[in-house]
Amino acid sequence: MKLIKPLASMALLIMTASVSQALELAGKSPQEQGYAIAAERKQRDLGWQDSQSSVIMTLRNSQGEESIREMRIKNLEINDDGDKGLTIFDKPRDVKGTAFLSFSHINTADDQWLYLPALKRVKRIASRNKSGPFMGSEFSYEDLSSFELEKYQFTFLGEETVNGLDCYKIEQIPTDKYSGYTRQVVWLDKAEFRAQKVEFYDRKKSLLKTLTFSDYQQYLDQYWRPLLMSMVNHQTKKSTDLKTLTLEFKTGLKDSDFNKATLKRAR
Repeated sequence: MKLIKPLASMALLIMTASVSQALELAGKSPQEQGYAIAAERKQRDLGWQDSQSSVIMTLRNSQGEESIREMRIKNLEINDDGDKGLTIFDKPRDVKGTAFLSFSHINTADDQWLYLPALKRVKRIASRNKSGPFMGSEFSYEDLSSFELEKYQFTFLGEETVNGLDCYKIEQIPTDKYSGYTRQVVWLDKAEFRAQKVEFYDRKKSLLKTLTFSDYQQYLDQYWRPLLMSMVNHQTKKSTDLKTLTLEFKTGLKDSDFNKATLKRAR
């Protein structure tokens, strides 16, 4: 019997938190609600500092044939601006040594460079080309940018169930005139504000791709990351999976580890 009171108190706290969250959205316009949900998503993912991961990229063509790539990804959280990222391909031999460096920004176009060892040169990715495919995958260069509130206009569309979870459904319209998308529809679970699914619509306003997230794991008792991201291109029938094998946070990376001048020697 002694357990009943603590359980009742816990249930009351959960109910109060849910009502409080609903009240915060009540009375706001769909645009204000959409922004508030997106802002909560961003706020919950601050303070991780840096991360390093090993990832398997699986590319499938329209016939279902697969090719596998192994890569390492390093990320650095930047205060008051977008994050920095470095991706290094290790296998197979034809892409070994290829390195991609990205500086995301809040109010200006991202800076992105690709080092191609076969050509022994660093290629800058122009803003108008960010909608192009990254290394032949169904992810574009634009998809690799960090999530920043200033890059979108948000609208709350309703609530739906995705992956068995109650989700907020919001529309985000890119503010970048060179974006390859006219709109994105995002489902965020109401419990943790984790992305469960994203639909990408092309410049003709047709559904182009769907990205799904699965096998979420929590790190440092706070940060959620999906161990599997699957992007399906509905127009080409191709797909790309990104499966995370290992992931560590707060590994001591510094700003000097993300340097265009040393991109050729990235290891």
